Amino acid sequence: MDYRDETLYTLALTHLPQVGLAIGNRLIDEAGSATALYASRHDLRQVTANPMPRLQEAFTHFDDYLPEAERELDYMERHDIVAYTKTHPQYPHRLHSCHDAPLILFFCGNTDLNPRHTVSIVGSRKATPYGRDFCQQLIDDIAHLMPHTLIVSGLAYGIDICAHRAALEAGLDTVAVLAHGLDRIYPANHRTTASQMAHHGGLLTEYTSGTTPDRMNFVQRNRIVAGMTDATIVIESGEKGGSLITAQMAQSYNRDVFALPGRVTDAMSRGCNNLIDRQEAMMIQSAADLLTAMNWVEKSDIAASQPTLFPELLPQLTPDEQRLVEIIRTADSIQINSLVAQTGLPYPTISATLYELECKDIVELMGGARYRLKPTSAHS
Repeated sequence: MDYRDETLYTLALTHLPQVGLAIGNRLIDEAGSATALYASRHDLRQVTANPMPRLQEAFTHFDDYLPEAERELDYMERHDIVAYTKTHPQYPHRLHSCHDAPLILFFCGNTDLNPRHTVSIVGSRKATPYGRDFCQQLIDDIAHLMPHTLIVSGLAYGIDICAHRAALEAGLDTVAVLAHGLDRIYPANHRTTASQMAHHGGLLTEYTSGTTPDRMNFVQRNRIVAGMTDATIVIESGEKGGSLITAQMAQSYNRDVFALPGRVTDAMSRGCNNLIDRQEAMMIQSAADLLTAMNWVEKSDIAASQPTLFPELLPQLTPDEQRLVEIIRTADSIQINSLVAQTGLPYPTISATLYELECKDIVELMGGARYRLKPTSAHS
């Protein structure tokens, strides 16, 4: 197939009146390509049964939209932009199965949009230190445990830009899905990060050059963020917001959704808490939660891959403390009674030792008398 011609005809198709996403996707599925549709433009009955008269009338004007499509192709070729139509082998295959998938995508970058593992990370534009710190730690841990994971977000303020920058710092490829054409960057403050991403991931959009970042475009682009990934993680959201829309879209595509829990008094955690409460998202507290839920890696493999305590920390620990740390390190969290059973030490000794480890900022107490190693301490 001549992909330049296929791109040309797909571009023209997106501008035809009477042809929206639903009809365009159906016609391409039936005809096999936009090229076949163009060849049958004067008699659509060659590729589809009983086309509506208005649709047939629109297709008789197909040629009128080719000059505009040619101009867009010229712009792409001058600016190293590639187009992926639904018939292109590099079109995101996860997105391809979505009923409202774009007919064409424009990409500036160097990454594979069909990696083995890909995750979208979204959240509030008004991210708090809690959300930003978790986002940074999560991506650092993903890079350590699953180093070829593609991170997808939307380049917006808050969690989006935090996710992109954390991925770049951790050596992961990251893709931003934009709500406008590739002739601009919005917000402009993120231009430097976007430039870095073009060499370590890329910028992706369904919009042609000249398209401005209108409000509805952001809602539309959220379906791409959700559809091209295996899972969507929501890190902080108010009771309403674009991140929750992305989560709903991911659910509609039968994708896994995760949400970071927060205090009930925190406004930026209410959306996440609601998702978890309504069982519309799984609670996520670490990268291990994601990887085990997705069956990407066995929990035992995660435990084995965790680094041991830094040598400079070991002299600060007593033998009992070291023993408890090594046991806790093999689990996401553990109850004090389990520690008593595994060590044979008396309950008061275990309790006092855990208190000392808390004071040294090595473990933390969770609900249900469970303890875990602190993600931000030296052992993590």
